Order: sequence, then structure tokens, then C-alpha cells
Amino acid sequence: MDKTQPHPLFKLATELGPLLVFFVANAKFHLFVATGAFMVAIVAAMIASYVVTRHVPLMALVTGVIVIVFGTLTLVLHDETFIKVKPTIIYGLFAAILGGGLLFGRSFIAIMFDQMFNLTPQGWRILTLRWALFFFAMAILNEAVWRTQTTDFWVGFKAFGVIPLTMAFAVTQMPLIKRYHLEPVSLQASEATEGDVSKG
Repeated sequence: MDKTQPHPLFKLATELGPLLVFFVANAKFHLFVATGAFMVAIVAAMIASYVVTRHVPLMALVTGVIVIVFGTLTLVLHDETFIKVKPTIIYGLFAAILGGGLLFGRSFIAIMFDQMFNLTPQGWRILTLRWALFFFAMAILNEAVWRTQTTDFWVGFKAFGVIPLTMAFAVTQMPLIKRYHLEPVSLQASEATEGDVSKG
């Protein structure tokens, strides 16, 4: 089923918006207020995504659920450790899903990224492995930052460090995606038909 493709700025707003809310709320108040605001912003972003596209990406859905669970634990127990370890859990979960899938011959990166590309099986395997390693590295990085730096530094890193790092890594994968890109089946069939006609 075809999904409505939103404007790139809308997609960026739903992904970056909650992080900006988190950063501003932490700067003006404190981490616990920021955590509550972040939870509300995440839910609002998912609702907006569904209203506009009639679809919520799997990664956004999983992230939203974990944010709500760990955010609730943070507020109920009044312990900021839960919200700080939340990215580690998310990245570790994604790395485990992708890496575990490869062990069983499955490339789950296509599902996680909402089937944005059409690659050969080898291309999917390589891309999956790279993203699994990236998520694993991000889990370690988050642990290092929140355990060694101040809360304000960690919040700033989460808001303005994670997105640029992820975007930069995604850009470096474009040569791989182009190398293993597959033309749509319909186009390949059309070209084959034209070739048969020309031969006849």
C-alpha cells in the first residue's frame, strides 16, 4: 500500500521537534519537567505523522513506546537515570534486532527504515551490518556521555549531537545504496518487453 509522502521539513520537524522541546524545557526548568514535555512532544509527533501520512514509521513507534515507559519511570521514581539510559536501550535494541536478523539470514533494516530503498540482497546485508554497528556505537557513546558529563551537557548532546551524527552516517551510506540499487520490477519488465518487441 502506497503511503503519503510528507514534505521533508515535516519529517524533520516530527523527528527534531521533540528533542528541541526536551532541550528548551531542561534549560528553562529541569530534567524532570523536560522529561514530561518530551513524552508529550513524542506522542504529538506520532499523532501528527499518522494524521498527515496515515502511517507511523516503525522506528518512531518503538522509540515512542520506550520514551513513554522510561519517561514514566523517571517521573514516578524521580530518578533521572532512567531517561538517560533510554537512548542506550533504544540503540542497543536496534543493534540487536539488526545483528540478530543477519545471523538468521534476514535484513530487517528495510522494515526499520520503512522500505525507503530497493536494494539487492547483498546490498541489504551490508547496509544492515553497518547500521547495526552504528547503533551499537551510539549506545556506547550515550553511556560514556551521561556517565561522565553533566546533565545539561548530555541533554545538549542528545538534542544537537545525535541527529547530526546520524545524518552524517546516513549520507556516508549513499554510495553503497547507489551501488546496490535495484530498478523497480515494473521498469525492468517494461524494458524487457521493449527489447523483445525490437527483436521481433
